[in-house]
Amino acid sequence: MRRNKVRVTSWLAAAVITICGIATLAPRVAWAHAVLVSAQPAENSTVTGPDVAVLLKYNSRVDIEHSTLTLLAPDGRLGKVAIGSQPAPGVLSARLTGLVKGLYELRWQVLAIDGHVTRGKVLFQIK
Repeated sequence: MRRNKVRVTSWLAAAVITICGIATLAPRVAWAHAVLVSAQPAENSTVTGPDVAVLLKYNSRVDIEHSTLTLLAPDGRLGKVAIGSQPAPGVLSARLTGLVKGLYELRWQVLAIDGHVTRGKVLFQIK
């Protein structure tokens, strides 16, 4: 009876060590949501309009087909922004045109390669 208990304990310890090793060595990308690492225009920046180039860089690949950009204008109107090319797997680009002086909120929603949707916003001002 004692011999069986030792075998089970040894097997359980080996299983725990193996699982911890796999978890430690597994790629972190599989667990990471897409996080915005840089934005153009930058958060809380003031830029010259009326046309503004948008470049959003994320820490992982994003699916351009399942990502959206919207722009909240100073007058409260919310409009969809067409996503342009994807210069790299973790980058979205767009072109904003006809912007007037005021505070804007660029809202983004992306689908990361891990299957999770993340959202955020970038505030900027047109001078």
